[in-house]
Amino acid sequence: MPTHNHIDLIEFPAADAETLKAARGFYEAAFDWSFTDYGEYLDTPDSGVVAGFNGIADAQQQKMPMAVLYVTDLEAARARVEASGGTIIHEIYGFPGGRRFHFADPAGNELAVWSEASPDV
Repeated sequence: MPTHNHIDLIEFPAADAETLKAARGFYEAAFDWSFTDYGEYLDTPDSGVVAGFNGIADAQQQKMPMAVLYVTDLEAARARVEASGGTIIHEIYGFPGGRRFHFADPAGNELAVWSEASPDV
């Protein structure tokens, strides 16, 4: 179970399906990592921390590796981020297993925050 307000995973961008496949092959060969394949997204517990590879090529995909924090109340976290001076980059959206949003901190670092999907979603 993830811990509230802690970094839960590191996510790496991949420009497209071909790049995602190449990244998977590289980490399997170089470091013996295994992956769970979600189509345009891969994750691995073999990296020492949970690591994901995002191959969803859209205009809002992050450009650099990104820390992803876990919270128990996504809407409250979004409100606190904005009230504390963060800039919302990508509004709350769903994905298999949960929901998340992206923000930039005052230093310009992009991070994401996720939580399980609420029962009414």
